[in-house]
Amino acid sequence: MNSEVRPWGNYTNILDEDNCKVKKIKINPDQRPSLQYHNQRSEHWIIVQGTGLATVGTEDIKVEAGDHIFVPKLTKHRIKNIGNDTLTFIEVQCGTYFGEDDIVRLDDDYGRSDV
Repeated sequence: MNSEVRPWGNYTNILDEDNCKVKKIKINPDQRPSLQYHNQRSEHWIIVQGTGLATVGTEDIKVEAGDHIFVPKLTKHRIKNIGNDTLTFIEVQCGTYFGEDDIVRLDDDYGRSDV
């Protein structure tokens, strides 16, 4: 398992196979990854700790431990930690390709936008 540090927190790859990839993602308080979409994968998020605000398409959904979010491929999405503790979730990616270059950033708080 390898971990990657990002400006908003970090993630650890738990599983990486031909047909799926699983990550444990931790987002620091008041932080959020980029607003993005993927061409070749969908994602399932299972919240295990903390409180967040997930944006999926045009819908904003408050989430907490035990909640599940489905993000279809080509759907813009992001999640923000709106609590005081680390927001932790398990992300299961399903599709045909799982490279980081399948992230199309639409908006980013850290200047990493692609569009």
